[in-house]
Amino acid sequence: MAHHSKMKAYSVDLREKIVAAVRGGMSKAQTARTFGVGATSVKRYVKLAEEGKSLSPGKAPGRKGKLSGSGMKLLEEDLHARPAVTYAKRADLLNELLGVRVSKATICRTVRRLGYTRKKDQWVLQKETNGSELSGG
Repeated sequence: MAHHSKMKAYSVDLREKIVAAVRGGMSKAQTARTFGVGATSVKRYVKLAEEGKSLSPGKAPGRKGKLSGSGMKLLEEDLHARPAVTYAKRADLLNELLGVRVSKATICRTVRRLGYTRKKDQWVLQKETNGSELSGG
């Protein structure tokens, strides 16, 4: 069995074409082969369409992240308040204030996901840094 952790959901456009093909008389098996998708996916999309439900992909499965909105906000505020602090110390802070135990790796990933990068002992949003170094001419 293939490993599916990083599979991308099929686009709504493709899903609609699949449903249209089946409605147009093509067999589900033939539709699956034509569009290069699994037969189960074809059946699922047709069923959703018949029930009048959205063909949009749902949220990706997986464990819920430990850091909620409040944890992210706190982490972001901490980046500004204490720029030189280690990930381990930030993890301790979140544990103290929110009772959430996270690893240094989780802190690192979350900081990246928030869009921050480290510049000369400061945390800046990457949007603020991209290209600005080039405009001095």
